[in-house]
Amino acid sequence: MEPVVELRGVGQGYGAREVISGLDLDVRPGVLGLLGPNGAGKTTLLRTLATVAPPTRGALSVCGTPVVSQRAARRVRRHIGYLPQHFGFYPGFTVYDFVRYCAWLRGVPANTIDANTREAIDFVDLSQRSGAKLRSLSGGMIRRCGIASAIVGRPRLVLLDEPTVGLDPAQRLEFRAVLRRLRAANVAVMLSTHLVEDVAAVCDDVVVMRDGRLIWRGDPESLAAAALPSADGDTPLERGYMSLLGGQGAIA
Repeated sequence: MEPVVELRGVGQGYGAREVISGLDLDVRPGVLGLLGPNGAGKTTLLRTLATVAPPTRGALSVCGTPVVSQRAARRVRRHIGYLPQHFGFYPGFTVYDFVRYCAWLRGVPANTIDANTREAIDFVDLSQRSGAKLRSLSGGMIRRCGIASAIVGRPRLVLLDEPTVGLDPAQRLEFRAVLRRLRAANVAVMLSTHLVEDVAAVCDDVVVMRDGRLIWRGDPESLAAAALPSADGDTPLERGYMSLLGGQGAIA
């Protein structure tokens, strides 16, 4: 399958501080897990892919369109859904109001915005709570509402930054079911997480970041196989991840 996103030699930073350095990455349909310690550059990478901040150097292409100007960035945003770890909302909005508002921000056409809004709400199993105020929802429902806001209008790329933080085990299982439905719909999903179990459950592909660089790429089975006998961790996947962080690693 053709990549939905292509990065070549991408650098990103804030002022004189470089956070991402010389990054090459292709993102295809399926669920790509993004692992790395705090400060590795994961959130900065997602913000770059979402065109929130243009790269300081290198080339970014989304859906075949090089993002070389504000006009190009506005054009590709129609194909991108982005859910930050902490997303804002008006507590007085209903689920429908919030998702429709996000659809409007993304430029979903007026003649399809209602149908697209209801489709996204149904996709995350919130149709029965469509008219409920956001302040009345549980943490898990708020997260599902956030995902609906990221997928409304059928974007080809969905970026999720630590979406399972604060969720209980049942809510995390519901979230994984949503990811599997996105994969079945041929959407490219990038999932940034510290929870290796989520990667094992739903990801087709995994990348590991450290110090603004990709140090490894492969499938979950290969990550587990990378475990050193002395590595910390309670599962083979955790031990493989910790082994990579403890060594130099290389992109597979």
